[in-house]
Amino acid sequence: MPNSATDDQTVSPDPNAPNSGPLETESRMIRIFDTTLRDGEQSPGASMNLAEKLEVAQALADLGVDIIEAGFPIASPGDFEAVKQIAQTVRGSTICGLARCSDKDIDAAWEAVKYAPSARIHVFLATSAIHREFKLRMSTDEIVERAVAGVRRAASYCDDVEFSPEDGCRTEHDFLCRVVEAAIDAGATTINVPDTVGYTTPNEIFERFSMLRQRVPNIDKAVLSTHCHNDLGMAVANSLAAVAAGAGQIECTINGIGERAGNAGLEEVVMAMKTRRDFFRCDTRIVTKRLVPTSRLVSKTTGIHVQRNKAIVGRNAFAHESGIHQDGMLKERSTYEIMSPEDVGFAKTDLVLGKHSGRAALADRAKTLGFTLTSEQLQAVFEQFKILADKKKEIYDGDIIALVQHQISDNMKQEWSLVDYEVTSGTNREPMVRLTLKNGDEEHTEQVEQGDGPIDAAFWAVEKITGISLICKDFSVRSATLGRDAIGEVNLEVEHKGRSYRGVGVSTDSVESTILAMLNAINRIIGEPKKQ
Repeated sequence: MPNSATDDQTVSPDPNAPNSGPLETESRMIRIFDTTLRDGEQSPGASMNLAEKLEVAQALADLGVDIIEAGFPIASPGDFEAVKQIAQTVRGSTICGLARCSDKDIDAAWEAVKYAPSARIHVFLATSAIHREFKLRMSTDEIVERAVAGVRRAASYCDDVEFSPEDGCRTEHDFLCRVVEAAIDAGATTINVPDTVGYTTPNEIFERFSMLRQRVPNIDKAVLSTHCHNDLGMAVANSLAAVAAGAGQIECTINGIGERAGNAGLEEVVMAMKTRRDFFRCDTRIVTKRLVPTSRLVSKTTGIHVQRNKAIVGRNAFAHESGIHQDGMLKERSTYEIMSPEDVGFAKTDLVLGKHSGRAALADRAKTLGFTLTSEQLQAVFEQFKILADKKKEIYDGDIIALVQHQISDNMKQEWSLVDYEVTSGTNREPMVRLTLKNGDEEHTEQVEQGDGPIDAAFWAVEKITGISLICKDFSVRSATLGRDAIGEVNLEVEHKGRSYRGVGVSTDSVESTILAMLNAINRIIGEPKKQ
């Protein structure tokens, strides 16, 4: 992708090429197509239940996402139901369902999204030589025929149809142009050219999108879209290069989650275009102050932590430790910050609350941090806040975020809850846990003296009381804030009867956090059959 020499210089394909024309010198709107609930959920261990998908979908709509790809309806009854309920309840964004170029897929996609005021069907079919030969075993003529049939069927249901030639960035130019032209003639209003395996480079994708604008006669009848994977770490750069070459839509995910190395991060492409508006001359509908809260919600929901040095939303994104940097920041903020932390949703200062703070102060701080709580949620968070305040002298933003996210991420009925526990452990002695749990109005107490330590003993005790056996697949502990009295957040992944479940627990005590995380996972296991 060429560099901009001056603020007045724009990047455009050859203006003399047929049907291309220069890119707009005025600012143009770029559609943000979020696929967190579809491609993002395909990250190993990132699957969400129905309530979580609805919560994330609403957060994406509040963020200002133009199109939400809510799922792949034909994939499973659960996926179909999630897309359907999102279409029925979420407003403010177009709701999209993915489908292969097959009648059953497309019919299922329409049945799921038809309840949305603005619905889209997204059909795809592989086009690259390697996919044609080894996966589909189809000729180029057969590919075009099936693509046209799929687009036409989708267009018979709704006016908003997207077509993706899968592995489009490794497809021969001549054939790609042929398929794209045929898909537009059949009724496609958006053409997405995906870098399915994250293979291309910014210069290559710029040339490919420029080529399509120059060579496809009816390209002006559709919006060009880019969907880049991050296998070589260039998903964001490639997406922005496609925009510079004329793409009008970027497909991305919150925190860049997705298959393998992930997708282009929504927060990064949006802030790149906003911060470098002088170069891209593009705008989006995204409410950037909601980027950090949305990032935290998706991280909590999927169990995939955001790395500290992640651009835009990472914990260190606006942190300065170097003396030279700190000196520059004190003299002039722009010396080392190209954007404001407040613009993306970080609080400028850490407001300290204590045990004498009331519900109103807590609700106001939660709102500032990007959370809108119901009265029931506020009461539940406030009760935990008071318990924590008795243990800690000061409550920081990170503590509040952990408490709120733990509350809003847990929408299932609490079959099992913690009443009390006692633990002893030491060198060369068996750990002991005396645990009391509550189920309904009944309390159950067990004492366990086995395991490799207090955490392992807690696992045994929870299993013994609940009668649910678990296999721990992943276990992590992180602090929500700094200091010796910081909240410890435990995230774990367990397996029960061949299925994986996540659990999260927060407390200043790591053993208590573990017990709460286990109960969170067990309540998910118990609640799942009822939801199905």
